[in-house]
Amino acid sequence: MQLVTNEERRARLARRQALAPGHGAASVEAAAERMLCLHATDPSTIALSAWARVEGFTIAELERAMYDDRTLIKHMAMRRTLFVFPRDALGVAQAGASARVAGQERGRLVREIERSGVAADGEAWFEEAAAAVVADLGVGHERTSTELKGDLPILQSKVQSGSGKWATEMVVAPRMLTALQAAGAVVRGHNNGSWNAPRPRWSAMTAWLGEPLEVPSFEDGVAGLVERWLRVFGPGTTTDIKWWLGGTVAATKQALSRLEAVEVGLEGGSTGWLLPDDLEPEPAVEPWGAVLPGLDPTPMGWKERDWYLGDYKPQIFDSVGNAGPTIWWDGRIVGGWRQDADATVDLLWLEDVGSDARAVLEAQAARLTEWLDGVKVLPRFPSPLSKTAAPR
Repeated sequence: MQLVTNEERRARLARRQALAPGHGAASVEAAAERMLCLHATDPSTIALSAWARVEGFTIAELERAMYDDRTLIKHMAMRRTLFVFPRDALGVAQAGASARVAGQERGRLVREIERSGVAADGEAWFEEAAAAVVADLGVGHERTSTELKGDLPILQSKVQSGSGKWATEMVVAPRMLTALQAAGAVVRGHNNGSWNAPRPRWSAMTAWLGEPLEVPSFEDGVAGLVERWLRVFGPGTTTDIKWWLGGTVAATKQALSRLEAVEVGLEGGSTGWLLPDDLEPEPAVEPWGAVLPGLDPTPMGWKERDWYLGDYKPQIFDSVGNAGPTIWWDGRIVGGWRQDADATVDLLWLEDVGSDARAVLEAQAARLTEWLDGVKVLPRFPSPLSKTAAPR
């Protein structure tokens, strides 16, 4: 069995994920394509992930792609997470991941509608509410959640969510929009807030795209996502791929079989997968550094992370698996970062990387401070390191 060492995996990461000098992406669309998609749960992640990969990146370029050209689309997909997808990957994501999330969200809401006494037939209620939302947005209107509630009294219904001490009463509108965006019926359109503050206006998906979304079969969707993942993140284990998809072992294995993926050995004794046309050894790259935001797709790309994370999981990831801001040297996480009171980017070291590496990363931190120009970025999921370590 072919062996892929950790060093080779880090070289693949450097080139394919547009992080090493000379291998960056030419545009924000190219950055999203190189990464398969960009995380968007925290809006600042989108911009800072692009900044790390696109020389001369500007917020105007991102807004042009997302709102004018609509070549990048925000969509809920794997693991009930919000991402920015290249437009041509949207249908595959819908079939292979989003539809599964939509079914889960719809089922949960239907049960709560019935349990809360809003309607005896939760399915019928859901169909009526969904049709009303899509009809309201389908003429090209964009509405905030608040405006939709004003337009449609059915969205003002309240349900009991959770149980015991976690029970809470909530208006149904946000839950309905979550289910409908996962179903590909509605989409986040223009943003009423700044680039790092989400205040979305909603649109019907067909109206936003200007055409119906073409969705392949479930099997084709999963295979399409796994193929893209392997080109960006491979080699990876079955566990990595299943976790990233938010799917099942059976669906993951079926996709690997359809793709005729090749099993390879990984340093440390586990096995992973590569595409059959991607087996050539990866040449080494010159040492490189990167300053990445929380939830960047690189640290979030694998479930089994020891080969680039080492023993730093308690400092970098929170208790539910969200990565905070990170700094990288030559394919490994070596620390994190946060901003001080003056919005200066301060590096938080977890190990001594040597003077040359430190100089490279400090220069990148200074460049990011200049680019942010006083804007404070507050990660939605700060790492334990960024919350407890004193800036140095």
